Amino acid sequence: MSVRFSDGMSPVWSLRQALRSDAPWIAELRALVMRPDLERLGRWDPVRVRQRFRDGFLPAHTFVIEVECSPVGVIAVRPERDEQWIEHFYLGSQHQGRGIGSEVLRHVMATLGDARPFRLNVLQGSSAQRLYERHGFVHEHEDPIDVFLVARTIAETGPANPEAR
Repeated sequence: MSVRFSDGMSPVWSLRQALRSDAPWIAELRALVMRPDLERLGRWDPVRVRQRFRDGFLPAHTFVIEVECSPVGVIAVRPERDEQWIEHFYLGSQHQGRGIGSEVLRHVMATLGDARPFRLNVLQGSSAQRLYERHGFVHEHEDPIDVFLVARTIAETGPANPEAR
């Protein structure tokens, strides 16, 4: 999936397939993005946060988000028989709040959506939960660390932007 998009308000962004060589900088991005929430939950471990990413990194299911030909984020979609898991969706702090995350999520769900629901989990109290809820994700269950969310496909829920209907 290699695409270039902008809604006219946010910067032009593109997706490219991740490479094994992307793992070190993605692990660093993960650590930076997740640190505040992990510290708040008393779960911050600088070695573990990076190692957990490296242990589960599958380049075939991962896309690098680029702005002006520079990597600024990542999103992975792990397909399973009855569902698709959105994982490792991180955007550098300087690119958050500019609409890129919403555009990427909407594009990935529309492009990869089929009859299977999308599932994901966020850390308790994470501001990312609001992004997902705006795109049709609803609370499924939670534990002391994570909140698990589910969304039906775009075809079932409709696009997040009512003007696009």
